[in-house]
Amino acid sequence: MKLIIVGPGRAGGSLSLAASRSGHEIVGVMSRSAGGADFGPPLSWDSTLPAADLLIIAVRDDAIEEVADHLATRAGAVPVAAHVSGFTPVSALHSLASKGIATGGFHPLQTLPDPERGAAALAGAYVGIGGDPRARSSLTDFARSLGMTPFSLDDASRPGYHAGAAAASNFVITALATAGDLMAAAGIEPAVTRPLVERAVANVYEEGQGSPLTGPIARGDTSTVTGQLAAARNVSDDVGDQYRLMAEATAIRAGRRGDARRWS
Repeated sequence: MKLIIVGPGRAGGSLSLAASRSGHEIVGVMSRSAGGADFGPPLSWDSTLPAADLLIIAVRDDAIEEVADHLATRAGAVPVAAHVSGFTPVSALHSLASKGIATGGFHPLQTLPDPERGAAALAGAYVGIGGDPRARSSLTDFARSLGMTPFSLDDASRPGYHAGAAAASNFVITALATAGDLMAAAGIEPAVTRPLVERAVANVYEEGQGSPLTGPIARGDTSTVTGQLAAARNVSDDVGDQYRLMAEATAIRAGRRGDARRWS
């Protein structure tokens, strides 16, 4: 496929590198800042877009509609356009759709910290695909060419889906960072928790969301939890607050909302 990338940041850059390495051709890269030329032939903001099979808009959520409006009169040689947001509806591309361009959404369910590591991480990842049938078909083919597994993602499902994705990634990082702070304060290398974390995560994916919680919160041992909270506050106010909030959330998940209120 011939591709145009608008916004060669972490997501756009990752897709550019992965696509090039999978045999696709990047025929144009549009960026408001320097660096786009690293991924393909640069296009100015006011360029008429060259002929391509797919236009990928990889800009911030709050800029997607503005960019689509700007490109609507410049993308006549492109049959399919998609944004890479997991939250913004495909309908944000309405100005492109009004020109007869098939529109869709292509959201890689993967962390993309930078283009190089992001490109390597795309193979094997899932990707949410939505939009009209012609766009879905093209995006599904593109996903599979990158070694990704597509699943259907409609506009109505996007807010809840995106919240779930954020919880699955960022909340885990916060939990592990807090655990690391506590271990370090106790003079213990945080890496000792890795087998524990990997087994706990594996349990969830092997047993499903009903995988049981273990530990003092789950069994209602409030005196132990109170001691843990004190230890967390001794590290710092921030660590104390983070531990308390996660303890409260865990108690609610365990069906012990009353215990959670004791720590507020």
